[in-house]
Amino acid sequence: MCDEMIQAQLGHMVPDFELDTYDPKIRNFGKFKLSENMAAGKWTILFFYPADFTFV
Repeated sequence: MCDEMIQAQLGHMVPDFELDTYDPKIRNFGKFKLSENMAAGKWTILFFYPADFTFV
């Protein structure tokens, strides 16, 4: 859980962040860190969906 709220804005660099992940291919948990992904030369798409995919 993030202790501070940072607002991303179009055209600005995204602040570094780390997330807990689950990879169903290897059936294990891991971490994703934006700075490590960028250092590896990988592209990242940030996707936000309201209500966290819950159905109302």
